Amino acid sequence: MAERERALAPPYGGVFVARTTVMEAEDVRRATWRMAHEIIERNNALPELVLVGLQTGGVWIASRLARVIGEVTSQEVVVGTLDVAFYRDDYGLRPVLPEAATEIPVDLNNRTVVLVDDVLYTGRTIRAALGALSDYGRARAVQLAVMVDRGHRELPIRPDYVGRNLPTRRDEMVDVSEAGVVIGDVKAP
Repeated sequence: MAERERALAPPYGGVFVARTTVMEAEDVRRATWRMAHEIIERNNALPELVLVGLQTGGVWIASRLARVIGEVTSQEVVVGTLDVAFYRDDYGLRPVLPEAATEIPVDLNNRTVVLVDDVLYTGRTIRAALGALSDYGRARAVQLAVMVDRGHRELPIRPDYVGRNLPTRRDEMVDVSEAGVVIGDVKAP
């Protein structure tokens, strides 16, 4: 879970308390390897592929996917980062805290972009990312890769590549890292 969500989750400034580990580090590695192979199979024109990791949770996953794709195909994949804080539809309803700089090193015109995030929940972050991407060019296609799809969609958004489908309750939190995936709760400090 991104530090921003952890800090803003009720009771504002709460502490994440892990309850259940659902994926170990090896499971995350295997899921990343599988998703990278699925991306290769679906996209014939790898030189025109750009992986864009959403700040902060999707950045390390995008880098790892690019590394695996490079190992398998011997082709380098462009990786960028995107912070969607100012594109969210809840701008003004909660504090806006940009996590890190957006860095997209190439023009996205006529390229295939794979947005990468750690957890897909309501779909609102992805909606914001789609709006933000248009500032960097008109992509030929936009695909979505997530390590965890936890359901509870509020918008008609569906991932193309999923590490694991993980049904959760709305009040649960999911923390994704290279060490694994953990379900827990946010408790008052």
